Parts: sequence; structure tokens; C-alpha cells
Amino acid sequence: THGIPAALATDDIKCWADKAYQGAGQAVRVPFRGKGLRGWRRHHNRDHAKIRSLGERAMATLKCWRLLRKLRCSTTRITAVVRAVIALELVT
Repeated sequence: THGIPAALATDDIKCWADKAYQGAGQAVRVPFRGKGLRGWRRHHNRDHAKIRSLGERAMATLKCWRLLRKLRCSTTRITAVVRAVIALELVT
């Protein structure tokens, strides 16, 4: 609807998505469907899950921060706030 896969393809950006995005375009990487996959398809799905888990974990962490749920500043400052909180979290 919003043209995101086309924008990704235009800028040559790869995106890893879940199985629901089958057929979204070449810029959107999805795992193979089906059970009992063997060989390179099984390895592809495993590697795909490892890559996606990084983004999933990051989003889960951001959702847990009360600071971001109650943020009352300009939207242009949110990136700086997130970077500061991540720096503090990684130090401890």
C-alpha cells in the first residue's frame, strides 16, 4: 500500500521479513515455507532466523523502555534519546 518494497528496491536495500511477505519483491528476503526442508533451504531458513532475531530483539527492547512510551519531546529528538539510552545500557 505504501510502496515500501519498491522504495527498498530503488535504493538497493535488502530487508529480512517473515513468511507473510512472500511475493513482496526481490528487496524483501523471506524464508522458505514448508516443513521438513533439507539442504541449503534449511540452512537458508536458519541463517534468515539469526539475522531477523537481531532486529526482533532490538524492537522488543525498545518497546520495554518506559521512556519511549511516555516520550514528550519533538520527534526529531527521539533518535538522539534512543542513542543515549543504548549507550548507557551497553556500558552497564
